Amino acid sequence: MILMESNKLRWGLCYAIFISLTLSSLVRDLGVSAEGVNPREAKQLRDEVREMFYHAFDGYMNNAFPLDELRPLSCQGEDTLGGYALTLIDSLDTLALLGDRERFTSSVQWIGKNLQFNINKTVSVFETTIRVLGGLLSAHLIASDYATGMRIPSYDNELLVLAEDLARRMLPAFDTPTGIPYGSITSTAGGGTLTLEFGVLSRLTNDPVFEQVAKNAVRGLWARRSTLDLVGAHINVFTGEWTQKDAGIGTSIDSFYEYLLKAYILFGDEEYLYIFQEAYGSAMHHLHKDPWYVEVNMDSGAIVWPVFNSLQAFWPGLQVLAGDVDPAIRTHTAFFSVWKRYGFTPEGFNLATLSVQYGQKSYPLRPELIESTYWLYKATRDPRYLDAGRDFVASLQYGAKCPCGYCHITDVELHKQEDHMESFFLAETVKYLWLLFDLAVDSDNLVDNGPYKYIFSTEGHLLPLTPQISLAREHCSYFGGYCPRNATKFEQSNDDHQVPEIELGHHSNIYPYHESFPVTGLIKGLCPRLSHAQKYGLSYVLPEKTEREDVKRPKPVITSRSIVLVSDQTVEKRPQEEGFTSESEPIMSISGGGSSSDQTGQELTLLESETDDKRVYSS
Repeated sequence: MILMESNKLRWGLCYAIFISLTLSSLVRDLGVSAEGVNPREAKQLRDEVREMFYHAFDGYMNNAFPLDELRPLSCQGEDTLGGYALTLIDSLDTLALLGDRERFTSSVQWIGKNLQFNINKTVSVFETTIRVLGGLLSAHLIASDYATGMRIPSYDNELLVLAEDLARRMLPAFDTPTGIPYGSITSTAGGGTLTLEFGVLSRLTNDPVFEQVAKNAVRGLWARRSTLDLVGAHINVFTGEWTQKDAGIGTSIDSFYEYLLKAYILFGDEEYLYIFQEAYGSAMHHLHKDPWYVEVNMDSGAIVWPVFNSLQAFWPGLQVLAGDVDPAIRTHTAFFSVWKRYGFTPEGFNLATLSVQYGQKSYPLRPELIESTYWLYKATRDPRYLDAGRDFVASLQYGAKCPCGYCHITDVELHKQEDHMESFFLAETVKYLWLLFDLAVDSDNLVDNGPYKYIFSTEGHLLPLTPQISLAREHCSYFGGYCPRNATKFEQSNDDHQVPEIELGHHSNIYPYHESFPVTGLIKGLCPRLSHAQKYGLSYVLPEKTEREDVKRPKPVITSRSIVLVSDQTVEKRPQEEGFTSESEPIMSISGGGSSSDQTGQELTLLESETDDKRVYSS
């Protein structure tokens, strides 16, 4: 019976792929026959998106502020994360991107004077990091730098102080046997999507602890990958056992892949690149059913879920960053055909039945497909992506606009509205739409024509590749440190481990990062036969499994001693503040009790502290 059901799934998937390709061809044909977006219309659409932002932002400020989020149908507010004026924080760098100096300045000043985290709240580490911490850091980097054109003369690092305070309160969440932080249900994305924000904070404060705990979380997840180099969706942070073994690129896993590549680009840390190449190659081999992606069992590779879920739509944009543009184009065409069919992308679209997945009919104003559209237009300048952008604007204006903002769509088939607007609509959705059309007009914006290259966080926050953050000279020093300076040809190591052939930036010049250190294959510039494990002294621990002929065998463990790189970067240790010792109590703890086996459902609680807010948590 199980075999019959499996065969049905496979036949259904093949049929769905055939039909979807037909639908995608139809979409392309329609795009050719329709009148394309000309420069004048692109400018009109850019201005319309700007008005969309202010319709929602003003609706929030007039009806919901300082609560977290707006209820745009009833024109009221609600606290959804922690009572941090969440939507305002998430909107800061969009205000700067639009050149709104007055509102950017007044918002930064209000937050600096009024926001504080010395409160008793149960929070999500993941959401707090990407929305609040990321928003504070991005706005700080803009407000403190003359080169951005948005520097605030009276600004005195207030947002950075808040960001450090918030991150220190979250540090105890990483105190687990695996190094993977607590969560209500810890997902792979939740544990592996902290590296950018925590890493930037370490670079700005000269305190390595934040970057270290975030990197340890990634290592903890990757160490427990399957023999197919796949990771599951949910994990027990105490035992390291996977509680959901469905591997995919969408829900619960998506930004794990995203932050591996982006952490390498932003910080130049080659360990992230190595893991990304392994993970990406495995995903393309086991999950890619061109042009769609499915979910499989992480151990066997068997298809368990032939569904396109809306969070997968970030993937073509990530492929553009990796230089793998051709499959990105095909997948975007398939995903966009679903949008064209319903006017929005449902949370789930069944590839076997070619219908909306039961219980996944909503569209909560997600930005992922729009984000990938922006990246593909940036890489190709193909006008079809402007046409897609025009469709996005039309759907949002006619289907989601409501009295005080933009509403969730609870049913993409009926276009029924719900009284809620996530903060990411202002942080991401309209930001990528505006950037798409501005790119077609004159590209005169902070991202495309500013003083730095920027990486977008998974919440769409702007993180610049400044020398202080990217440490380019340390990155490039690996070449001189490991190989003769006249060595230009990379030699593959002799072990059996094959690395996916990905050439970053090979197909486009979107991110000419570290031009003095080109990357091809594994890690160009390392000594021949010097493996990743040898360089970093790592031995990833895999769970014991019964070997089968149809499953790839575990990699041999490298037992050679590691080589230590002595960098020219120095990190100053902060002196302990007077009156506090390394044994001080943390100002944040985990709510609930019980044995470690029943604590996986606990979330973090910010506790009130009667002590000085500058108190240091020692791990």
